[in-house]
Order: sequence, then structure tokens, then C-alpha cells
Amino acid sequence: MTKMTSAYANKMLRRLYEEKEFWLNKENEGHLYVAALDEEPVIPEYDYQAVADQIAAIDDQILKIKHAINISNCNNEVQVGEISMTIDTILVKMAQLNKRKTVLNQMRREQSKTRINSGMFSTRKTAPEYRYINYDLDLIKKEYERIDSEIAAMQIALDKYNQIVEFDVDV
Repeated sequence: MTKMTSAYANKMLRRLYEEKEFWLNKENEGHLYVAALDEEPVIPEYDYQAVADQIAAIDDQILKIKHAINISNCNNEVQVGEISMTIDTILVKMAQLNKRKTVLNQMRREQSKTRINSGMFSTRKTAPEYRYINYDLDLIKKEYERIDSEIAAMQIALDKYNQIVEFDVDV
């Protein structure tokens, strides 16, 4: 068992994914070769079993680290404002809030009244059309700011947790 923080575990995962990519490239470049009939073939050095074993060992390490992170995320709570939340709950809530923030961001950019172009190739002259918002723009701006602040508070709590809290990883 090794103790590590979430931040360190994620650095290890990045390194493992790079290492896996190396072996996948080695496999991709080595499992086939082309040779002309009138030339001596240059056969790349490739051993399927050795490459497959390396990839499997890396996948096993990734699995163990991710599992340890998931267990830690489900079992550890942090304080976010007035509420105590598990890390996995924070991650889900942040994703939900970010989606809502995107919608509110679009809504807060709208003008109260916008002229809609009928197109330059219109053959008939019609009165101009306008699109109007059907909500309180100030309320949307306040809600956007509230959600942005809530996300920031969760992110700060997560950053602190990721740097400080250690958990066991069976590597």
C-alpha cells in the first residue's frame, strides 16, 4: 500500500497514460511491415506478448489508482460553505451547475429587444420583426453570479482536498 493525494494520483495517471501510449505506438508501428519482393525486408523489432504484458500491467496500475480515487471520493467529505459534501457529490454538482451556468450565460447576453433580419432576398416588404426576452435580465445576471460563486467555492474545497488528503493505493 502506498499513501498518496489525489493530486499526486492524477499525476501518476497522466504518466501511466503516456507510458501506455508509448507501448500502443510501438505496437502500431511494429505489428506490420511492408517489403518489396526484390528487397531484403527490414522487419521491425516487435514482440506481441511483451507489448501486451506491458499494456496489461499499465492498465492494472491505472485501475488500482482510479479505484482508490473513487473510494476516497465517496468516503471523504469537505466543507463547502455551510454544507458538508462528499467529493463525488461535489463533482456531480459542479457538472450540473456548469451546464446551468452555460445556459444562464447565453441568457444574460441577450438584449431586451433584438431586430430579426428577414433576409436580403425577401421579395415582399414586411414590417420588421423583433425578438424580446421573456425574463428578468437582472434576475438572470444575479443567478449567474450566484452559481459562479458556488462553483468557485466547490473548486477551492476540491483543490485543498486534492493537495492535502491522503489515501491508500494498492500499487
